[in-house]
Amino acid sequence: MNSDTDGKLVSALVRGVSILRCFSNKCQALSGKELVDMTGLPKPTLFRLTETLCELGLLRYSERLSKYVPGLGLLNMSSPVLTRLAALRQLIRPQMQALADLTEGQVQLAVGSRRQLCLVELANGMGNSAFRPEVGVQISLPRTATGRAYLLKLPDEEREAYMRDLRATSPERAEALAQRLDDARRDLAKLGFCRSHLDLNRAINSIAVPLSEPVDGEYWVFSLTIPVFSPLNEKWDSELGPRLTELAHAVEGVVG
Repeated sequence: MNSDTDGKLVSALVRGVSILRCFSNKCQALSGKELVDMTGLPKPTLFRLTETLCELGLLRYSERLSKYVPGLGLLNMSSPVLTRLAALRQLIRPQMQALADLTEGQVQLAVGSRRQLCLVELANGMGNSAFRPEVGVQISLPRTATGRAYLLKLPDEEREAYMRDLRATSPERAEALAQRLDDARRDLAKLGFCRSHLDLNRAINSIAVPLSEPVDGEYWVFSLTIPVFSPLNEKWDSELGPRLTELAHAVEGVVG
């Protein structure tokens, strides 16, 4: 949490959201103790908040698992976001699918604001089975080409605040990210796209291209992912990178 905004926030709401953010596609069920450990909240406060979240349908306690799981209310809340982007998603999906089919890989569109970057559209080529995330998953900022491309498009003050907070909690990760950002900055200037470094999933290679300007205050990043064993890995600079860059430029022409 950005300390500069702490005085503007409602603490009970912040704590409730901090509980919901403990869940992810890799962490789908959590016990009360795990939530206490992850949030740092006192046990009475946590259970009062989880009871409220369950009442609102945003959490559910699974008797079978003896753990909390995300409630269907969260799915309902995501629908307006996807609907807001539906027209543009439908417009660009055929181009994404064509590139995914050509490469037998996956083309993704991620949209971000502040420190949140989420997958909002994806197209899988025939035969691609290496990596199949779900729409809505949060994308790592430091450990993906998509995340680093996004960080480089943020206003300088937002990126620097993110780096300060990361240095405070994990100096080694911050140093590694600073080096990766330098690489990404050079790639974008020279090639028009930035590369992954096999630092999140060693089974895939990927590149990412951000739109040059935000769309209605949000930053868009397109990425192309293929398995490391694909023969197309020799064609990043000559073919795949230019094609993804062309896709991003075409979308820029549509959204203005």
